[in-house]
Amino acid sequence: MKRNPVIPYALIAVLGITLMIILSFVGLNQVDKVQEGHGEGGEQQQEEGGGEGEGGESSSANPEQIFKNNCASCHGSDLSGGAGPNLQKVGSKLNVEDIKGIITNGKGSMPPNLIQGEKKTAVANWLAEKK
Repeated sequence: MKRNPVIPYALIAVLGITLMIILSFVGLNQVDKVQEGHGEGGEQQQEEGGGEGEGGESSSANPEQIFKNNCASCHGSDLSGGAGPNLQKVGSKLNVEDIKGIITNGKGSMPPNLIQGEKKTAVANWLAEKK
């Protein structure tokens, strides 16, 4: 009796498809863990490790560094704008509470909550001084 030459290839294909489905379900369970680690701990670890605070200051005391890490890609490192609006004189148009509201809720294409807690307050105060 001759064997069908397609059967080994069919078995390999079925095994491969089954493996992809199983790995997809395993990966779905890990997405939440990765997002949690990236959203909270990931930023803190990066800033603590790479913070350039003087005399042991935390990076939360340096709003310029927080801005560069989180906002400069859209607003420019010199606040001149780019994908986001120019912020060089934002303090003459908006007060601290307005700026905090925009950071919290986002505006236009800006996503909400890029900065949270005391870092948000520090950046809002720093931007409000730009007049």
